[in-house]
Amino acid sequence: MIPILGGLLLSYLLGSIPTAYLFGRIFNGIDIRQHGSGNVGATNAFRILGKKLGTIVLLLDILKGVIAITVIGNIFHLDLVYLRVLLGVMVVIGHNWTVFLQFKGGKGIATSLGVLIGLAIQYEVLRIVLALTLFAWIVPFIITGYVSLASLIAAVVLPLAMFSVRTPIELRILGLVFCVFVVVRHIENIKRLLAGQERRVNFPFKRK
Repeated sequence: MIPILGGLLLSYLLGSIPTAYLFGRIFNGIDIRQHGSGNVGATNAFRILGKKLGTIVLLLDILKGVIAITVIGNIFHLDLVYLRVLLGVMVVIGHNWTVFLQFKGGKGIATSLGVLIGLAIQYEVLRIVLALTLFAWIVPFIITGYVSLASLIAAVVLPLAMFSVRTPIELRILGLVFCVFVVVRHIENIKRLLAGQERRVNFPFKRK
């Protein structure tokens, strides 16, 4: 039990590192929670901190998920599928509800992607799921410019893809859990989408 609890705790603390908040403080001298959407995720980092810092924040948030599944999983010898899944859930919980910012964190998209990448490294069957989920995010994002809508669509596609390729039951449950996490964290975005008030990304190749 000690290795399991240690791995879960370390995954949570890793996920809890508020990357966007730290970059805002260190490089811009601002509290990113007081700017833009107020979210401490990669999307708000792009808008407030710029493309360069936003890209670094995105990559680091993805890396948190990868490290939880691969490095922490291997260090604590948590090789069973359900244990890797628990590590993935904990790192995303840490990102979404970070202990370092009064349990108010990001929306978990980048870190969830990192978890899927980490699991795809461990389990080949998940590579098609990862590809389908990325496709389900990229296409709506390019068409609409809405990050939130693309994330919601990808979140719904994830468990469907998990079931379609007959992954282990633990991974199917993870897909459902991540879907619920994304919907819960995007309640305000859903309201703005329905009201036509959600901010979108304006691509240079599209006419206004």
